[in-house]
Amino acid sequence: MSSLTVRIPESLHNGLRDVSKKEGVSINQFIALAVAEKISAIHTYDTINERKQRGKQSDILDVLAKVKSRPPLPGDE
Repeated sequence: MSSLTVRIPESLHNGLRDVSKKEGVSINQFIALAVAEKISAIHTYDTINERKQRGKQSDILDVLAKVKSRPPLPGDE
């Protein structure tokens, strides 16, 4: 495990303290989870972008053309 010193505004620190207490976790745990979520979101975005670059609109339209036309299910109108 490594240490990291981060300077943040007092108001952000107060909010961090309040939210971590409300969630029942330490500030360190809350920050670690927040960083993990952000890293995961960035990796997901990058993966989707890479796949988008490889995709072809004609392939998507071919797949959609195979879907039968029918009225929406109740509640999906």
